[in-house]
Order: sequence, then structure tokens, then C-alpha cells
Amino acid sequence: MSPTTPVGDSMWRHIRAGRQPSAATVDDLAADDATLLGDRGLELQSRLAADLLGAGPLEDLLHRPGVTDVLVNGVDGVFVDTGEGLVRTAVDLTDADHVRRLAVRLAGLAGRRLDDSSPYVDGLLPGGVRLHAVLPPVVQGAAHISLRVPRSTGLDLDALGRSGGVSPVLVPVLRRLVGARLAFVVSGGTGSGKTTLLAALLAEADPGERLVVVEDVRELAIAHPHVVRLEARSANVEGRGAVTMTALVRQSLRMRPDRLVVGEVRGAEVRELLSALNTGHEGGCGTLHANTIGDVVARFEALGALADMTPEATRTQLASAVRVVLHLRRTTGRRHLAEIGVLRRDGGDLRCVPACTVHDDRVEPGPAADELEALLGSVPAW
Repeated sequence: MSPTTPVGDSMWRHIRAGRQPSAATVDDLAADDATLLGDRGLELQSRLAADLLGAGPLEDLLHRPGVTDVLVNGVDGVFVDTGEGLVRTAVDLTDADHVRRLAVRLAGLAGRRLDDSSPYVDGLLPGGVRLHAVLPPVVQGAAHISLRVPRSTGLDLDALGRSGGVSPVLVPVLRRLVGARLAFVVSGGTGSGKTTLLAALLAEADPGERLVVVEDVRELAIAHPHVVRLEARSANVEGRGAVTMTALVRQSLRMRPDRLVVGEVRGAEVRELLSALNTGHEGGCGTLHANTIGDVVARFEALGALADMTPEATRTQLASAVRVVLHLRRTTGRRHLAEIGVLRRDGGDLRCVPACTVHDDRVEPGPAADELEALLGSVPAW
């Protein structure tokens, strides 16, 4: 929005007066100049709202059907992903200064700080879009922005079965997993659908259960009547006031959770989580970045090291805390549940052994199929 338009003049007077823009003030500013704007009023009002309260030139991309990610590579292009891979758009952010201003403003909307002393940020925009931004010199050239778009409505297990995210044969298996209150982990690479599957599974929990969810940035949209959310907080400009995931997991244990949920296990909080799952907190779960189901144990060991746990201590805790791993894979145009594994202890070794694997929509039993059946009571004929 140009500051030379009537609305622009009013807007800048409003900001210089120290008043934070809001949806109501945008409407009021546009109304003040409605007679001067004429037929262009609605268009300019929409642009003003996008520039002040939304993602500016990226706003239209965020509302395109099927878009899951919007990525700004500095001044080298803006890309979107609709599940078919990244596609370059025609959006042009002109220069590095423009990209930086956009990144800093979005960080402000997320209630986070982004400047030379704090050159990267992870936060949640008011509409639920997850923001990550990083400034030079941490990244080359101009600021880079990554926006993850949440689903307008969460998918349940039946919907995932219809869409191909989960084989229909495995839908009853997953329901049994939740009903049996077994602790489990959803693993997979970035953008493989871990959060979507975890939210669908938690929606199957008994309505009388209390779910306490701990997240670094709020992403899980859970269709359940009793969800308590805890969200980590970064330090303020004085370097104070940080609330870590580790602290939140500890606090969550004092909130009488029927299920403790860690949105993404990626740091020292793994020690508190494993400890909780070993002391009577059944049905706990979370997501974990891992490229293959065989990497899950090694990934836990690496996270345990961040909490000063030895690999042996991590394996011992993990073996008795988590029973099942659901591994997702992303292929061209498709995110799907590719394997279900069972953690198996063999002497001092701990491995995640496949109980079933999905190949071209066929579900084939694996070496741990009998163990999964014993845990769940029964499984369908593969």
C-alpha cells in the first residue's frame, strides 16, 4: 500500500501515533476515505489488510487450494508446494530490503523478534500459518522465509484411508493402537505428514481422556473435547523469559495428563518424556524426524546425548517406554504410512523391526507381525 494514497496517509499517521494496526482499524481507515477511493475501495482495503495484518504479496498464495508450503528464497524466487513438489510462482519481491521488511513484519505478527542480533525465528502467525525466517549473513543473499500452511480442517483416520495417506487395511490397526493406550512415535522426513497422522490418531482417543500437548510451535489441530496446550517461548530482547520444551514436559506431568503428547521430539526434552512414559503415563506419543524406520533408535540416542544420557541409558529407557513406531514416507505427490514397526530388545541391542510394510497399496507382513498382533490383541489378515 503506497503511503501517498488517502488510506496510506491515514495508515501511516495511525502507526506513527504508536497504535498497533488491527482488523478493526484497517476497516475504519478504509471507511474514512471511502468517498475518495470510490470503486477501488474494496481492492485497496484488501491490499491494506494483507500488507498490515497478513503476508503481503504472499497472501494470495497462502489461500490457494492445496498449498501446504510457501517458500521465499530471498530475491531468487517464491515457490509453493501442493503435494506435487515445489513449483515456482510469478510473485516478485523486488529486492532484498523488501524481503527483509516482510520477514521482520511477519515475525512481529508472530510475536517474535527478528533482527541482526536474533537472525532467525520460528513462530505462528495469527491465522495458524507456521513461520520460519532467517536473515543474512546466516543465509546468503537476502532473507529467506518458509511458511507452512495448516489444513483448514483436520483429517480423521477414515479420511486418511480414503485419500491414500493410510492403507484402509491399516485403519483398524491404528484404532486398536490408540484404544490399547500403547505409547507410540510417528516418524518420517520433513513434510511427510507426521503432524496430520498424529492429530488423526489423537482424535480417536476416548473423549473422557485429558490430552496435554507440548509443542515448540503450535501445529497439532486435534478434534478432541479435552486438549490442554503448552507452547515453548523464546527469550525476550534482554535474553530472559525463555520457556523450554524440557521445562514444559516437566510441567505437563503435574497437570494430570491421561496422554502426554510431544508434538515433535527434537531436544533434551526426550529425557523427561521417556521418564514419564516409564512411570505410568500410558498412551503417550509424539513425532520424530527420521529418514527410515531403522534410524529411529539412533535418532533417540542422538537426542538423549543432548540430555547427557548415554546411548545405553537411552536404549534402556526407550525399550520400556515406546512400543510401536509408525513411519511415514513422502513420494512424488503422496504422503503415506509406509511401515509399522515394533521396538525389539535383543541383549544390549535395540532395533525397530517392521511388523508390516506398504508396497504399492499392498500391505505385507514383516518379521515383527506376531509381536504387533500380541500387543494389539489381533490384526487383520495382511
